Amino acid sequence: MNDRAALDLLVAHGALTRTRISELTGLSKPTASQLLNRLTETGLVRTRNKERGKPGPNALLYEIDPAAAHVAALSADPWGISAVVADITGTVVGRARVEADSVADHVRHRTAQLVKEAVDGALADAGPGTREPHTTVIGTPGAIDPHSGELRYAPHLPGWHSRTLRAELAEVLGAPVTIENDVNLAAMAEQHEGAAQDHDNFALVWVDNGTGAAIVVDGALLRGATGGAGEIGYMPLPGAPLARGGPGEYATARAGGGFQSLVSVSAVRELAGDGPLADALTDPSVREETARRLAAGIAAVVAVVDPELVVLSGAVPQTGGEELRALVEQELTGLALPRPLLRLSDLDGDPILTGALLSALAQAREQVFDTA
Repeated sequence: MNDRAALDLLVAHGALTRTRISELTGLSKPTASQLLNRLTETGLVRTRNKERGKPGPNALLYEIDPAAAHVAALSADPWGISAVVADITGTVVGRARVEADSVADHVRHRTAQLVKEAVDGALADAGPGTREPHTTVIGTPGAIDPHSGELRYAPHLPGWHSRTLRAELAEVLGAPVTIENDVNLAAMAEQHEGAAQDHDNFALVWVDNGTGAAIVVDGALLRGATGGAGEIGYMPLPGAPLARGGPGEYATARAGGGFQSLVSVSAVRELAGDGPLADALTDPSVREETARRLAAGIAAVVAVVDPELVVLSGAVPQTGGEELRALVEQELTGLALPRPLLRLSDLDGDPILTGALLSALAQAREQVFDTA
């Protein structure tokens, strides 16, 4: 327990002196010294001298050894796979992108090969000395069945539906792989580094080529019985055709019905005659109609889960910006009795990759930092 407490402090604060670790943990200096010597011998911690010119005595600093382990995080979409590799401290050391259309069901092992190619590309970008990933987390659209581990509700990613995919991925990568819903990972990123850091009860509404939500209750992600909690793209709303027939008929960009058919990128572009999304949302009438549609769907979510906060993310909210957010907030008045805060995502970069990386680091540290 003392080892893990010290390692967590070094992750959170960076390099610390033995005296500071003793103060933060409440351990005596001799006990802290024994602990740090043990962690150094096991390769989890390394030492360096304090930089000259900085305040205080030139005491020895202790820090997590970045080479103790590496992790990989990936984000899959219908057009390819993005990958990053990071050391155990969370520093990204390599990136890669593999462009490839969705893989047909009959092309055996092709999806695993693409994942391997993306990870290998990120490792090559990281350079010599980078370890094979201890843990890999992949974000994909659709729901992951908690019992079978299979991807559901994502017919636009056919190659990801193999019953043996996780085993295939583990074989090519040489370690277990976690496949997670992309919006759930984006919510994790918002919870730890973004707009939801100060809230334990919030909903992330993702509006992009696809539409979905992630619900966090008392700090924990709500998954549902089949892993499909938050699949609001299917949600029936006035003005949208019903998404009848289940996931098999929910494959086009327009989604065939439900909330997604009203607010996705293609739906907003269609309001303006199929021009670029940025141009469409500069049109006041398109912006106002989009806000009305978004507010109707968000009101349904708010009425059911009563979050403290709703975070808007994805291409549509990010492109519409504060003007669109303010219009949605205005439209929500009277639609739902609870009045949650409404914020735009303020994360830099890809929130799905960020969430996948956070998840991979958490899993890896649970094992790598276990000195029992």
